[in-house]
Amino acid sequence: MVIPSVSLSHGELTLRPIHMRDARPLERELMLNRSWLRQWEATNPGTFNHLDTKAAVRSLLSYGRSGGGLPLVMVVEGQIVGQINVSGITYGSLSSASIGYWVAERFAGRGLTTIAVALVTDYCMRVLGLHRIEICIRPENSASLRVVQKLGYRFEGRRDRYIHINGDWRDHDCFALCVEDLPDGLLTRYLTGKTNTP
Repeated sequence: MVIPSVSLSHGELTLRPIHMRDARPLERELMLNRSWLRQWEATNPGTFNHLDTKAAVRSLLSYGRSGGGLPLVMVVEGQIVGQINVSGITYGSLSSASIGYWVAERFAGRGLTTIAVALVTDYCMRVLGLHRIEICIRPENSASLRVVQKLGYRFEGRRDRYIHINGDWRDHDCFALCVEDLPDGLLTRYLTGKTNTP
């Protein structure tokens, strides 16, 4: 299934599809935020990992065209401030996907990532028709953990040595929501303060 082009927004935040022209501003943000992001970034085991933003964007675009992913940039006042990617989109009996994200350090703590995850969760469930969305986070990543806690994503367990990050295999905690948890949508549930219990 080809995913339709999407632009989502709430307040000052807009999410839009990634483009090749975003490679340079993304690289600038990633370089400015190296110490903030490096400890959470996926790496390839056994290889030298260097920043190749053009190749990463090409890969995301290819994955998006195949229907397996939805790569988006987070934009505030015309400036790219982060990314949110839906990956592993599967239909049929599984009907699920995973969400990953990052935001520039100077924009952290403003609720942008929380809104982005809520918008994307609603889009995946209401437009793409997915049943379950999961987010896997390193247990040490307190900023990302706050996002899923604020949104009421439920903890489903730990995946030992799940993703290769910053040079080693790292444990991740898995959080998820199903469409039945969100009769009015996640953004509405969050904005009305009803996210304590899914």
